Amino acid sequence: MQMMSETVDLDGVDIAYRSFTPLGHANSNSAPVMLVHGMGGDSTTWDRFSRALTTHGRRVITVDLRGHGKSAHTSTYEFDSFGADLLALLDHLGLTEVDLVGHSLGGYAVSLVAQRRPQLVRRLVLEELPIPIRPGDAPPTLTGKMPSVTELWHAATSVFLHPRAVLAFDRSMTTTALEQFRRPNSQWWASLADITAPTLVLRGGPGGMVDPIRLDAMVAEIPICRVEAFRTGHSIHRDGYSAFEAAVLPFLTH
Repeated sequence: MQMMSETVDLDGVDIAYRSFTPLGHANSNSAPVMLVHGMGGDSTTWDRFSRALTTHGRRVITVDLRGHGKSAHTSTYEFDSFGADLLALLDHLGLTEVDLVGHSLGGYAVSLVAQRRPQLVRRLVLEELPIPIRPGDAPPTLTGKMPSVTELWHAATSVFLHPRAVLAFDRSMTTTALEQFRRPNSQWWASLADITAPTLVLRGGPGGMVDPIRLDAMVAEIPICRVEAFRTGHSIHRDGYSAFEAAVLPFLTH
């Protein structure tokens, strides 16, 4: 495969992305796949899955969200801004159809794209999306989620194995993120019915962040939606890659 890396100015914010094109498929008519990482990570978390997708003839785009990787640090990290960045990048690339895969915060970002521009999204994958609370819901108690042994090991070694992601992450967004996780988001809930893409929701096991009650409510609102459960924690594509690929690759290549 061929890889191209670029940083573009999108409405005053520098956003870095990489594009992977399978050899011999430069003019493929298949929709590209955009992969979006979670908070604290960067686009390299998708390298293994990018190789699998290009082997199947798909072009892949991986993004560094603002405040992550090679993208710019900014003065605001409102969750909606992450979705707006993705839409601006898709417009910059001139794409008219795309498959979207998002993990955690990236899952929220791609859900916004699917809500705001439903005709653009062919397939949607939401991995361990921390589902926003609804008006009247009790605030989530994220501190009650215990990480798995595998996640603890990855956290302890990530600074050595993935120093770029750890060192580039703008930790100032952590406080803002926690505040938003605890804030009702009625607009997001009202817009779920606007998603037209077939949607696959991936739910982890112990250490996951998906609230089961809100998950059932979310699935009921999205017109075409199903859930796959895994035994891993919050990072399914990292800690249970084989199971992740077995579920997601056929969904995207169908």
